[in-house]
Formats: sequence, C-alpha cells, structure tokens
Amino acid sequence: MTSYAQSKSDMVRVGIFYDGHYFLQVSNYYNYVHDRRSRISIRGLHEFIRKQVAIEEDADFHRCQIIDAHYFRGRLSASEASQRGNLLYFERAFDDILMSEGVTVHYLPVRNFNGRWQEKGIDVWLALEAFEMAFYKRFDVVILLAADGDYAPLVKKLHSLGSRVMLLHWNFEYTDEEGNRFSTRTSNDLVTSVTYPIPMHDLMDDFSAQSEGIVNSLFVPKTEAKVSTKHDANWQPDPTAVGDEELHESIILSLKEGYGFIRFPPNNVFFHFSSVSGYDFNELQIGDKVQFTLEPKEDGRMMAKEVFVME
Repeated sequence: MTSYAQSKSDMVRVGIFYDGHYFLQVSNYYNYVHDRRSRISIRGLHEFIRKQVAIEEDADFHRCQIIDAHYFRGRLSASEASQRGNLLYFERAFDDILMSEGVTVHYLPVRNFNGRWQEKGIDVWLALEAFEMAFYKRFDVVILLAADGDYAPLVKKLHSLGSRVMLLHWNFEYTDEEGNRFSTRTSNDLVTSVTYPIPMHDLMDDFSAQSEGIVNSLFVPKTEAKVSTKHDANWQPDPTAVGDEELHESIILSLKEGYGFIRFPPNNVFFHFSSVSGYDFNELQIGDKVQFTLEPKEDGRMMAKEVFVME
C-alpha cells in the first residue's frame, strides 16, 4: 500500500472529533446492555486510533500523533444542573476525564422550548471547527465518531483539503425485557463518503483469542470488586469511566393512572406524575423521548425524577 505521507519518516497528524451525544449513547449501550458490561475507555480508544491510522496510512505507529481531540455536546446551564442532584459533580468528573486525555470540550446550552429540552447546533459547530482546524493545522487524517448523515458534506470538504477521514461508527440493536426492539444505525451516506470506515461493533463483538487484547483495551478495566452502576442505590461515579453523567435519555414504555415506566436496560424505571417537569402528565404518550435523573427509593431501587419530554 502506498503511503499518503511524503515519506514514512513524516509525522501523520491526526485530529479527533466526537459527537458527544452519539458517543454517550454508544458508551451507555456497552455499559448497560452489551455482554461486556463496561464503558468505553477514552485512553484505549485513542491508542486504537493511532494503531489503525498507522495500518491504513502505512506509517510507523510512533509517527502517528494525535494533534487535537475535541468533544461536542449540549449541556444544561449551571442553574438547571444544580437542581438535579449531583449532576454538576458528574459533569465536572467527566470533564476531568476528557481533560486528562487531552480532549478539548465544546458545549452549547440545551434549550427548553415549550417544555421540551433540545440540543441544537452541535453538528454544525462540530463541522465548522473540524474544517477550520483541518485547514490551519493540516491534519493528515481526521477521525469522526458520529453516525449522522449530515456530516457527509463535511467529509467532502475535508477531502478537498487533502485530509483523509476515518469514521469510527457503531450499529447495534437489542430487545428490552418487554419485547421492544431498539436500534442505532449509522447513515450509509456517511459511511460511503469517508476514506476509512471502521465498523467498531464488529470489532467489539469479536470475542476471539486473537482480538482479545485489542478489544479489552477499548473498555474501562473492571476491578475484582463488584462494579456498582447507576441502577444501584450506592452508585458512585467511576473516575475512569466515560460518560458518567446523571442525565439520562430514553423513552416511555407504559403509562398508568398517575405513573408510568421508562425504558432503562437492564431494568425499567418507575416515574410518578409529580416528577414530570414542564409538561402535563395527561398529555404524555407511550414512545415519548424523555430526559431524566435517577433517585433511589426506600427499597433501594431507582426511580426517575425530573422527567423532561424531548422532541
């Protein structure tokens, strides 16, 4: 394979761009649904990226260096987050994780429109920043962790600058305890537009001995002690984990007179009409997408609090 670099002695400059909302969904899937039951490690992921770039670019691993890494996501204001238990602490802890791995965070405020919390403009901001940085910093390879087909025009623009684009993407589906099927699919337009599409779900589902070391390095290591989760009453944030935030997103599975249940694998969580904010409980419908926090009940099980309806 012919290298894109002028010679194998040249540095291959790598820039990484995370769609934070998408990446959190992926990390939650592997932590709560997948057999691995662990979050994705930022450090392990960056090491994997460097190795994969070295393979694709026919370059020495040590010459493949991450020049910039950026994470984009919507976030509640400080006043809103302060009303949601320990959300401010968890967000700060996650910022510390990203900062320790050299990732620059970019947040836009999540806005409340008619009682619905919406994340607007993140994909546009990511695209503008990625193009501008590729132009000025001359990235040889731009890494996208995304799934939306809206990023396909960005890929074409990056190609026009001479940057190759590697897409790390995940496709997965699962059935919850009540038989409901859920799936995440990456846009085919996005996959076909990039230089190096990497289907991460295939790699992470490979339990063969040959791939064991590579795959294990992509997940946060498990300790011998029982790993507490957000479903436990005694859950505490894992300082090495990715995306340990107390704001969750899911859908309403069932509604009764004055209460309902929200999908939250491996169990569903209960919510009371008094926990619904900015919306009339009587107007809720099964399938509505909601954001919520969790709070332990007297018996130790978790229930949803501060439930907000999303678009």
